[in-house]
Amino acid sequence: MRIIFMGTPDFAIPTLDALVEAGHQIVAVFSQPPRPAGRGKADRPSPVHARAEALGLRVRTPVSLRGEGEVAAISALQADVAVVAAYGLILPKAVLARPRLGCLNVHGSLLPRWRGAAPVQRAILAGDDETGVMIMQMEAGLDTGPVRAAWRTPIANKTAGDLTEELAQAGAKLMVEVLADIESFPPEPQPEEGITYAAKIEKAESRLDFSRTAIEVERQVRAFNPMPGAWFSLGGERIKILAADILSESGPAGTITDEDFRIACANGSIRPTLVQRAGKGAMATVDMLRGFSIAPGTSVDPA
Repeated sequence: MRIIFMGTPDFAIPTLDALVEAGHQIVAVFSQPPRPAGRGKADRPSPVHARAEALGLRVRTPVSLRGEGEVAAISALQADVAVVAAYGLILPKAVLARPRLGCLNVHGSLLPRWRGAAPVQRAILAGDDETGVMIMQMEAGLDTGPVRAAWRTPIANKTAGDLTEELAQAGAKLMVEVLADIESFPPEPQPEEGITYAAKIEKAESRLDFSRTAIEVERQVRAFNPMPGAWFSLGGERIKILAADILSESGPAGTITDEDFRIACANGSIRPTLVQRAGKGAMATVDMLRGFSIAPGTSVDPA
C-alpha cells in the first residue's frame, strides 16, 4: 500500500519499521517539529523523524494540519491509508478523509478505557489488571473510532517503560496483520459504557505521596519509570525511586522506619530497591546507603 505514516516518540518506531519491512511504500512521514533539547537547547528531531531520515524517507514536520496547504499536500500523496501512532497533533476531518481507506491509529489501551494522551501510565496508576493495544479507525472524536483489532496483556508489576515497549511491538505486528487483509478486520464500534480519559501526565503527579497506601505509592513508582521518575525530597535533596517492594509493616506516613530505608505509607510501607540521587546515576538502594546513611525516624520533606 501507499502509506502516510504519522508518529513522534519512540513508541511509534516499531510500527514504522514493520511497515517498511512488510514492503509497503511510505510516501511521507509526518512528525512533530524539532524541539529544543539537551544542555545546549538546540533543536532536536523527534525519534520518528530521526528514524525516518535514517530509512531515507521523506519527512514533514508541520506545526498544524489545519491549513489548506497541508490538506492539499496530503491529498497530493494519493495514499491508500494513513497509519498514526502517538503523533500528537489533531487530524482534522479534511485530513481523515484524504487517504482511500482513511486513517488507522495504534492506541495503547483497551478502548474505550483510557482514551487520550497517557493510557499506559493511567492504567498502571489505576491498578488495572490488564491493558493492550488496539487498531482503531480514526474519526473526529478523541479516540472514539471503531476498532479493527485488539491485543491484550497483563500489567502485573511492569513499569510504564516495560509496558510501552511491549505495546509498541505488539501494535506494530497487529497493524501489519490488519493491512495485509483489511477486509478481515471490519471496524466494530466501541462500547458506550466504561469510557475513561487518560489525561496528560503533569510533572507534579510524579512527586510521591506517602499519605496514600503502599500499593498506590508503588504504582506511582512504576507509572513514572522511566519518565519523569517518581521522587520525594529528603533534606532538600530530590531522590527518585525507580523500583520498590511493598511491605506490610506500617508507621507514621512519610517516615523512614529502619536502616534499610523502609518508608511508611498510609497503609503498609515500601522499600525502594533502585534509586537515583540528584546528579547521579541509578543505583541499588544498598549501594546508596553505604555513603548516605539515613537514621530511622527521619521524615521525608513535606510537599
